[in-house]
Amino acid sequence: MDNGATEEVVSRLTRLRREHRDLDEEILRLLAGIQADELSVKRLKKRKLWLKDCIARLESALIPDEPA
Repeated sequence: MDNGATEEVVSRLTRLRREHRDLDEEILRLLAGIQADELSVKRLKKRKLWLKDCIARLESALIPDEPA
């Protein structure tokens, strides 16, 4: 992976991590409400899991391959 691609992956990781953190805050805010919308919370949690998977894939892409 060249430097340009690495920088783009790092930039994308930063955006995804920020969105993941923002979803945490929004989920907590919704759950703190008296009448939490369960469907909205489920959707946010699903999106959060999807982001976590994307982050893991991008992090593994940054690890250089080792010859066998």
